[in-house]
Amino acid sequence: MTLIIALDPPMNIDDIVEWSLNIIRSTFEVSSGYKIGLPFILRAGADGVKEIARAVSGKLLIADLKLADIGYIMSLTARFMSTLGVNAIIAHGFVGFKGALEELKSTCDNVNMKLILVLAMSHPGASEIMEKVFDDMLKLAERVSPWGAVLPATNTKLITRARNALGKQIKILAPGVGVQGAKPGEALCAGADFEIVGRAITRVSNPKEAAFKMIEEQKQRLRLCQH
Repeated sequence: MTLIIALDPPMNIDDIVEWSLNIIRSTFEVSSGYKIGLPFILRAGADGVKEIARAVSGKLLIADLKLADIGYIMSLTARFMSTLGVNAIIAHGFVGFKGALEELKSTCDNVNMKLILVLAMSHPGASEIMEKVFDDMLKLAERVSPWGAVLPATNTKLITRARNALGKQIKILAPGVGVQGAKPGEALCAGADFEIVGRAITRVSNPKEAAFKMIEEQKQRLRLCQH
């Protein structure tokens, strides 16, 4: 499966755990996993994250913390998130290797957690700095050898460049599908392994129907681009 669902509850939802569990139940059969961010973790707390982890057992549960610190602090965070049942964590690549990602990668390996590096982002401001050092980010990813890399579905040229540089050993996860403008399947055609979708599924009246439609659109676009 090629769909990861971002669980980003709106602020007017009081019970965000139950809100998330309802989405998980309705989309479980078509999703490869789920992503929770810092706002969710702060609101749900450790017990809430544990409940989500139990619900998605056997699939990816990604803590999208975009870690950007020294290795010691990032490693502490990864170890704690692992105790809650999270099995993947996102960190920024720009912090570098020595004293940072080198230590985090070792910790993730020790606790059986998948490390995912942000190599580029989907918002317009990413072109101001991050994209200017993209070749350096690719070299860093080769050195760190994470499980996955985040690249924007809104810029498929970067996905293709990353796929050509990194080969198949590093998974590519592409956010930006739906509300941010990328169409389902575009990132997959460019070389991504997964597309991350949030509001286009979670903020509609029928998340299950939206998720199935997203999968079908992915398949249709893949059929077209592969011929």
